[in-house]
Amino acid sequence: MTISNDPLSDTGLFVIGHGTKSSSGMDQYWQTVELIAKKRPRIATVGGLIEFASPNLDEGLDNLCQLGVREVISVPLVLLGAGHQKDDGPEALRKARLRHPQITFRYGRALGIHPNVLSAVESRIKSASPKSGTNNIGVVLVGRGSTDPDANADLYKVARLISDSRQLGDTVEPAFISLARPSVEQALTKIKKLGLTSVIVAPYFLFTGVLLDRIYSEAMAWSKRENIPVSLAKEIGPESEIVELVWERFEEARSDSAHMNCDMCIYRSQIPGYEHRVAAPPFSPS
Repeated sequence: MTISNDPLSDTGLFVIGHGTKSSSGMDQYWQTVELIAKKRPRIATVGGLIEFASPNLDEGLDNLCQLGVREVISVPLVLLGAGHQKDDGPEALRKARLRHPQITFRYGRALGIHPNVLSAVESRIKSASPKSGTNNIGVVLVGRGSTDPDANADLYKVARLISDSRQLGDTVEPAFISLARPSVEQALTKIKKLGLTSVIVAPYFLFTGVLLDRIYSEAMAWSKRENIPVSLAKEIGPESEIVELVWERFEEARSDSAHMNCDMCIYRSQIPGYEHRVAAPPFSPS
């Protein structure tokens, strides 16, 4: 799918999505791409997916290049910079440069830890809060999980920032649905040991999908077994704050001011347990 107007700019935006087997999740992605395009209609905006759906990244980039642009800015529509952002995106651009040598390709940062994202997540948590208030309530913030330790550590930072907002209670525990620990059940059990009497489970996800269904299923099974009430927060979904952030990342890349966090990158730094990933070729299962 291509969303564009007759490009009045030589520069186009390529929105990299993860992809999902969920039709509802894909609908949310394309709704977001449409909102992004409507924000700046003079710039051709095209989407492409890393996996599970089409067009794939190669096809999406070719679609944008065929519109006659001279410069392509790619922005990964991902919350935290893990393997897909560090591997799949750059690899797709490397191949696109070979197919379209006349076009300049630039790569933006992931959405990252940004006030717009935190605001959207906090809003979803508040919407799931019991009307009786936030006293004695814990929050489990569930991320996708990754083999990239830097991305996993970022979820802990997000949990702390949300906790420090003081509007959602002091206890916000991070968890992961795959590839990393603590699991959803482990985080919920910690909440119980802290003496809190109810829990909000909040997915740190842009769109719905199979993993979100798994999060909700595991949370409700634990709630039934432990007899502790659990409220389920929604994913971020199509959101104006995310649209604004995508264009902020676009402008960073366009002005050559987008900088990756390379201090803790597993491809550059010898992080204990990940030494074999230093200078490894681009590949990641996460």
